[in-house]
Parts: sequence; structure tokens; C-alpha cells
Amino acid sequence: MKLAVIGTGYVGLVAGVCFAEAGNDVLCVDVDESKLARLRNGELTIYEPGLEHLFARNLREGRLHFTNDLAAAVSHADIVFLALPTPQGESGEADLSYILNCARSIGGLLEEYTVIVTKSTVPVGTADKVRAAIDEAMQERGAKVEFDVASNPEFLREGVAVEDFLKPERVVIGTDSARAEELLRELYHPFVLSGNPILTMDSRSAEITKYAANAMLAVRISFMNEIAGLCEACDANVDFVRLGIGLDSRIGKRFLFAGTGYGGSCFPKDVSALVMTGREFNAPQRLSEATQQINQNQKKTLLPRIEAHFGGDLSGKKFAVWGIAFKPNTDDIREAPALIIIDELVKRGAIVSAYDAEAMPPAKRVLAPLGDAVHFAQNPYEACEGADALVIVTEWNSFRDPDWQQMHARLKNAVIFDGRNIYELETVAHHGFTYYSIGRPVVHPRAH
Repeated sequence: MKLAVIGTGYVGLVAGVCFAEAGNDVLCVDVDESKLARLRNGELTIYEPGLEHLFARNLREGRLHFTNDLAAAVSHADIVFLALPTPQGESGEADLSYILNCARSIGGLLEEYTVIVTKSTVPVGTADKVRAAIDEAMQERGAKVEFDVASNPEFLREGVAVEDFLKPERVVIGTDSARAEELLRELYHPFVLSGNPILTMDSRSAEITKYAANAMLAVRISFMNEIAGLCEACDANVDFVRLGIGLDSRIGKRFLFAGTGYGGSCFPKDVSALVMTGREFNAPQRLSEATQQINQNQKKTLLPRIEAHFGGDLSGKKFAVWGIAFKPNTDDIREAPALIIIDELVKRGAIVSAYDAEAMPPAKRVLAPLGDAVHFAQNPYEACEGADALVIVTEWNSFRDPDWQQMHARLKNAVIFDGRNIYELETVAHHGFTYYSIGRPVVHPRAH
């Protein structure tokens, strides 16, 4: 099948590569010439495990192409996917200007039946707006071409997006057109050979499904962070609580880890957009509003512990920070808790030596305004050199089994503030560290 994917950001690039891997002829469109040049030359512009090999193979075998020519893409495609940004507006609503401007351009170009699919995460009613924008543009040029609009939300987890795309738990198609449904079912058939369902529904239900899924996961995270606060207040251990409730089949084990809150491009923006949609339709989303507030507070949860440990004065103190990406296996720092923690430490007069396995380049750009107060280390142990304490914010696997002796030797004080609970309490005590984590008792060095 011939496909066009408009937008080569995270969703668009993963979708384009994975569609090509299934044998489709995919033309990806972007306006950024420098990005297009890199992609044509075989250089991925995002970090996503498993994507590089598929990208290189499909580029080499001629199923994956990149252009800035929207007209060529529209004339090429049976199905056009809109994978454009929907950034959060000043009031929290999703900004649809990129999608609707593109829809108007497509309406000025259509010559034969095409299915236009919103792949971006969009608020309810967007498919209707896309259809209206295309209709309006066709009327302006006096054309009458058949087309359908469908919603096909993505459910990709950064770090395992390739697996999620190639073997989806479900595919959601929002359309009232039997013709569009047939084309999309044919396209997705190779991805659901294991028997996972393709769900067809109206476009508005499909649009809400995406927001509802992310909001539910965000609620679970914020719920456990509130429980962690209760555990600390009454000398309980959130690890035991998590295990105790996670084994209940009605609840399940996933997204029950306490920490410094969620970040990334999806949860913060999507929860906010769901809240705004609720206000628009006079159906307040109070649980999502509370989830937002809890998460914002949680990003600073380590700071009072750090201040208390150092007697309220952090001026001149140096902190090693392990992890800047909002989660492991990505270089995405959007809404990352580490950015908040680093900024707050600097505001209190501290200096920071930071390390991340993949997110250093974007972090250097974003944190540049903090100047000499933030240094970037070549490895985790260099970050610890002369630091008054270590702060862990991202649970990279390489941090899970560290060289404790080297950490001890390099840190000025054997103190760890762990925002992801990656160490067993007994292990840290055995190695002689004072250890603060989330929702668990404070650990002091074990006497030998």
C-alpha cells in the first residue's frame, strides 16, 4: 500500500519506519530541510531502541522516502497520516494549528479518493474539524473529490515503541466509513496476526480513548505517589504496599511505582488536554485535575529531604545528578522531573554535575541558561567527583548495579537521594550509605 506520513517527529518516524517494515511504500514529509537531509543520509533524528536497524534496512531497500513536497506525498498515497505536533497552549488546550493548516493544504491538492488519518493525539472533535478544513479548501478551488477522515490514535511507549507498533495490544480505528475501515484493516492486518483486536468505533470515541488511556495511567502513578507520602508519614514501606495491591488481578502490577512523577511528551500534555476538554463540554475531569497537581508537587519531592539533610542551606553544595531523560531508553527530556530538580538546586545556590546515558545533547541546550552552575560529566562516576550527595532521577539500567566502592571514594559524603527507588534498602545500608528514597524508611549506614 502507498502511504504518506506528514511529520517526522517521534510518532511519525516510528510509524513510517514500521509501516515500511511491513512492505508498504512510505513517503514521509517534513518542512525541516536539515532534518530531511539527515534522514536521507541514513541518520536517525530520535533515539529509540530497535528503530535504527529497521530504518536503515527500509531506506536501503527503497520502501522509505523523505520529502518536503506535500503535493507529491498526497498524490502518492492511498492513506495520508497526520503525525504533526499538537503542543499545549497557554490555557492547557491542544494547539491544532499544525494539523488544520495541513488539512487545508491537503484539500487544495486531492485529486482522487484518499483516507486522511489523524495519528497525532488530538482532542475530541478534531476529525470533524479536519474534514471541514479539507472540504472548505476543495470548495475554494471548485473541486469535488471523495475522501474520508479517520482517527487512529497511537499507543506507543517511548523506549519500546518499535515493539508496540509491530505487535500492538490493540489497534483503534475511528471512522463511520466502511471504505476507510476496510483500507485501514488491510493495512494493519500484518501487525495483529497474533490475534490482538482491531477495534472500530466513531472518531470521537477513538479520540477520547487515547486521552482516557494516558489519563488512567497518569492517575495510577499519582495515586501511588500519594500513597508513598502516607507511607513515609506513618513509617510504612511503599514497596510492600505496591506488591500487596499489584497482585490483585483487578488492579495489576504496572504503573504502581512511586517516584518523582511522570514527564515526557504524552502524559502531561494529554491529561491537561483532557481537563480542558471536560471544561469545554461542561463535564469536569476532577480526578485528572488532581492528578496534574499531585504530579507537579511530586517533581519537587526530593528537595525538602535534601534541604533537611544539609540543615536548610545548599549554597556552595555540589550534587551529582544521575539521569535527565524523563524515563530510561529515551533521550526525551520534555517535562522531565530532573529539569525541575536541577533548576531548584541551582536556585538554592548549589552546583550540579549531571550525567545521562542518552539525553545529554538536549539537556545541554535546555539547561544552558543556568550557565556554570551545571556541568555535564562523561560518566556517572565523574559526576560524583567531590559531590556532597548523589541524586538519582532516571532509572537507567546502568545505574542499578553500580561500583559502590568507587561511588564512596568519589563522593564527599556517602549520601544518596533516590527518586526512583532503584536500590534495595539492605544493599545500600551494607555499602555504608545514607539513603533517602520515596515512600520508604530512611537508611543509615550499617555499623561493621
